[in-house]
Amino acid sequence: MAEKRRSSITKIAFLCLFITTTMMFVLSLRGRPGLFDHKTMPAEKLLTVFNNGDSQTSNQSNAESSNGSNRAILANSEKQRVEEGGFQVSCNGNLKEPLKIFLYDLDPEFHFGLLDWKPQGNSVWPDIKTKIPSYPGGLNSQHSIEYWLTLDLLASEFSENPSSREAIRVKNSSEADLIFVPFFSSLSYNRYSKLSPHQKKSKNWELQEKLVKFVMSKKEWKISGGRNHVVLAHHPNSMLNARMQLWPAIFILSDFGRYPINVANLDKDVIAPYKHVIKSYVNDSSDFDSRKTLLYFQGAIYRKNGGFARQELYYLLKDEKDVHFSFGSVQRNGIRQASQGMHSSKFCLNIAGDTPSSNRLFDAIASHCVPVIISDEIELPYEDILDYTEFCIFIRTSDAVKKGFLINRIRSITKDKWTQMWEKLKQVEPLFEFQYPSKEGDAVQMIWQSLSHKVSSVKMKINKSKRYSRFVPLKRRGLRTRTK
Repeated sequence: MAEKRRSSITKIAFLCLFITTTMMFVLSLRGRPGLFDHKTMPAEKLLTVFNNGDSQTSNQSNAESSNGSNRAILANSEKQRVEEGGFQVSCNGNLKEPLKIFLYDLDPEFHFGLLDWKPQGNSVWPDIKTKIPSYPGGLNSQHSIEYWLTLDLLASEFSENPSSREAIRVKNSSEADLIFVPFFSSLSYNRYSKLSPHQKKSKNWELQEKLVKFVMSKKEWKISGGRNHVVLAHHPNSMLNARMQLWPAIFILSDFGRYPINVANLDKDVIAPYKHVIKSYVNDSSDFDSRKTLLYFQGAIYRKNGGFARQELYYLLKDEKDVHFSFGSVQRNGIRQASQGMHSSKFCLNIAGDTPSSNRLFDAIASHCVPVIISDEIELPYEDILDYTEFCIFIRTSDAVKKGFLINRIRSITKDKWTQMWEKLKQVEPLFEFQYPSKEGDAVQMIWQSLSHKVSSVKMKINKSKRYSRFVPLKRRGLRTRTK
């Protein structure tokens, strides 16, 4: 018995010695970075380079350095901050999947039918591989984002490389991250908001009523409470009726100027750029000295609501010799004149009008004319990844209307500083371009990216709303409790 006990004690002693030795060996490795150091382990890194709206992808070991006009996004196994070409973008390691979008098959009267397209066969959508319905030009085009986003979703179905896209269409709503409501609301407002003779309601109003009934009757809306639905209302006056009923959805807007904060806000909604109206400045070889006009504004001067500053600034600046401040419209070659004026100006004024935003900001970006923003309530697209102070000047309205303040501020900006901002404008310009087919890094893909940032919050809200929905009290089930 004593020998067995001694044998057991000996085994335990050897086991303790082995464990102690092993622990000391492992601890000693922590000071030797050559062994098991995560920095020395092979890690595949992907470099995506955006160059004027085009992109190319390659392994980092084969990638050449991008020049100052490129935006580089580095995807690594850890969360990183990368600065390239003036941008700082936060990326999560692995390549993300495209945003999955379920597209309601609304009747054509809500979308391409508003462009006088007639369906052929049973499909409610045009065959965009053969012919694409055209969108009206002029000021109509500035709020055309609904058209470009819908085209991009339809095109995703025959994409050669769906994984390279920001968003793809899925046919089963249960697989979708978001539900897209393809109502061309801005076009409907522009074309059909006025009453015709003998009409009690405009066609635009009737379409909104029909849309609300359709959407709120769908199981997808009932399950989510509408939180995962995407509704486009880019024109400030579009969806005036429906917005008050569809408010739980994600709105894509130009600003919040005509919305109560409980209906639209940055927490749930997305701000999208206008499509610029003036001609892009292709192959811009201008410089500080060749742009003879210091400060440019052409547009409506007398505005209501927050647009009082335009009138005040007109009287302050109208006699400055190198300032162009005049009334203008799209009529009588107004767009061509504005293009020439912006292309030959150093700074372009973007002053609040009836609403905080206008397409004038995006016209300035397309012209590489440094925007001077005087609009205290403005919200800007993609501001989570773009620092607008690198290529825009911001001035409070209360300061701008002080005599001499604005013009002295602009004159104080040096040639080197202006050139730096001008270069930055050329870099960011592709992010505001709408086109079909869409390209990586353009406005369409950036809007999808902005929507993708809302998905986790939407899913959390939907999941929280389900907490008590499965429990139904006995009385509500129609059952009677026993009584004595």
